[in-house]
Amino acid sequence: MSLVLKFRRLGSIVRKSTNVLFGKHLMVTNVALSVGLSTFGDAIQQRYSKGIGGHWDVRQSGHMGAAGASVGWCCHHWYNYLDNVLPGRSSRILIKKILVDQVIFSPIIILVFFVTVGVLERETFASITSEFVEKGKKLYTAEWFIWPPAQFVNFYFVPTRFRVLYDNTISLGFDIYTSSVKYGSTYHSRSPTGFELVALEGNDEK
Repeated sequence: MSLVLKFRRLGSIVRKSTNVLFGKHLMVTNVALSVGLSTFGDAIQQRYSKGIGGHWDVRQSGHMGAAGASVGWCCHHWYNYLDNVLPGRSSRILIKKILVDQVIFSPIIILVFFVTVGVLERETFASITSEFVEKGKKLYTAEWFIWPPAQFVNFYFVPTRFRVLYDNTISLGFDIYTSSVKYGSTYHSRSPTGFELVALEGNDEK
């Protein structure tokens, strides 16, 4: 088989796979992407904060992945709804979409995140509310620096079915920050017996 035919066959496989994943099974794909990248982002944050040889808290990463599932499901339906309510790519429509997304949907997603993780960690209603108010403000403030320009690209250039994929690609770095805000961070220092992990602000004991 010639090299050209091999590339054509590979291209055909990629197109068929894309049509299946981002067509018939789009919601499953979006949720799976959100789970995977939220889990990966938390793992990176733990590796960075705890240092080489630090213990990886699999349960924590699992909780972040579950929150990713909730957020991914919401984003899947939100983008479809937003395109139906505000169709088009004119300057006025783009501004409306970005503002609605940031002012209305962003706080909802932050709430979904804290509720999902809080329920999994058996936190009290008061604890979840407190975290949403205190830590949610940090996340929401940071989002204003990242998502308006990112969503301009998303709403103008990216087809609806690829928007959650784009979101997750951009938000990998933000997922690391989200994990740091939620769980705090640690630094490590060399001692005669190895690495000693010391908790920093934000890593509250339950």
